[in-house]
Amino acid sequence: MSSIEQKFAKLGTDHAPGQEVRQGDALDTALRGEPLPGVPVDFSHGDVNETAFGPAPGALEEFVEGVHRGGPQAYTEYRGAAELRDRLAERLATFTGRPVSSQRELIITPGTQGALFLAIGATVTAGDRVAIVRPDYFANRKLVEFLGAEIAPVRLDYLGHTDRAGIDLDHLESVFKSGVRTFLFSNPNNPVGVIYSSLEIASIAELAAKYRATVIVDELYSRLLYSGQTYTHLRAAAAADVDGIVTIMGPSKTESLSGYRLGVAFGAAHLIDRMEKLQAIVSLRAPGYSQAVLRGWFEEPEGWMAERTAQHQAIRDDLLRIFRSVPGLAIRTPEAGSYLFPRLPQLSVSLHDFVRALRVQAAVTVTPGTEFSPDATDSIRLNFSQNHAAAVQAVERLAQMIARYSTA
Repeated sequence: MSSIEQKFAKLGTDHAPGQEVRQGDALDTALRGEPLPGVPVDFSHGDVNETAFGPAPGALEEFVEGVHRGGPQAYTEYRGAAELRDRLAERLATFTGRPVSSQRELIITPGTQGALFLAIGATVTAGDRVAIVRPDYFANRKLVEFLGAEIAPVRLDYLGHTDRAGIDLDHLESVFKSGVRTFLFSNPNNPVGVIYSSLEIASIAELAAKYRATVIVDELYSRLLYSGQTYTHLRAAAAADVDGIVTIMGPSKTESLSGYRLGVAFGAAHLIDRMEKLQAIVSLRAPGYSQAVLRGWFEEPEGWMAERTAQHQAIRDDLLRIFRSVPGLAIRTPEAGSYLFPRLPQLSVSLHDFVRALRVQAAVTVTPGTEFSPDATDSIRLNFSQNHAAAVQAVERLAQMIARYSTA
C-alpha cells in the first residue's frame, strides 16, 4: 500500500453514521444464528424523524426565509453572515459565561465536523504531537493522523470514577512537559456521556496557560444536561489572558438540525482567522441558506428544551436498566448527551464480528468502541436519541445477542 493509500486508509468510513450498509451483511457460517424479530434501529446516529426527535420548531421556516432573501443569504462572508454572527455572539457569551467578539472570535462552519477540521487544520502540522483523550470522538484521532501528526493519548478512567469524568491530569501535564502544545477533547465526552468536573476543567485551563497550549474543546452536547448535573465551560474557567482556546458547538444533535450542516467555533482570534482562510478554500462558507436556521438557535419555545431533555433521560434510564441486567457488562450513567458506551463481557467472537452479527441477526446497528479508542476492543457506542419504544426493544435484542455469544 502506498503512503497516500495508507493516509486515506486511516480515515476509515465503514463505521461512520449511515455507512454500515457499505460493509455488506454476509457472515461466516459460524456467525449465522436465528434472527431475532424486531424493528431495525440504527444507534450509530440519532433519529431526527418526527416519530423520535424532530428538528427544533421554526427551523424550516427560517430556512425558507433565507432562500427568499436570495443572494445576500447565499453569499455571506466566509465567516458567516455578519448580522447573524452578532446575534450568536451575544447568545453564546451568555451561555458560556464569557464575551465573544462577533467580528474577531466567531465563525459559522459546515457542521461541527467542519469546525473540527478547520480548528485542527489551523493548529496542527506534520510532525506535531497532539494530546487526545481516550476514549473520545473518533474524528479527533483520524484528522490529526491525516495531517501527519502523532497522537499523545491521555487516559479517561470513566468507569473508575463517579464524581468526575476521570481524566488523568498528571499524565496530561507530563504530555505538555514533553513538548505537546495542542489538546483536543469533548465535554460532555463522546462516546461516554460524562461531564468533566469543575475541578478537572479548572485544571485543564491552568495547564493550558502554564504550558501555553492550544485547547480545542467540543461542547456539542452542553445543552443536554440531565437532572442534577452542572457544567463548567472551559473558556469561562480560563484566565483572562489565555488566548489558546477554541470552543466548538452546533445545533446538530440536541436540536436535531443535523441536515442543515451548521456549526460554530469561537475563541482565540488568531485561530479563527486561520480557520476562515482554510474554510475559504475548502467550502467557501457554511451553506448560505442554512445559516438562516441559526436565528432560532437558543430561542426555542419555552419548555421545549426541558421536555426534550426529559424525554432523553427517560430513554437513558430504561436502557440502563436493561444493560445492568446483563451479567459481566459494565456501564456508566451518562450525565449529558445521548450516548451509552457499555463494556461487554467476554464474547466468543471479535468485537467487529459481534457488531456485524448484531446488524444481521438482530437488526441493531451500533458503533464499535475501537472507533473511539484502540483500547476499547470490548465496547460499543449507542446513540439513544431514538423512538423510545423501538430503542428499548432493540436493546432487549442486543442483550439476547450478548447472551448468545457470551463465554461466561
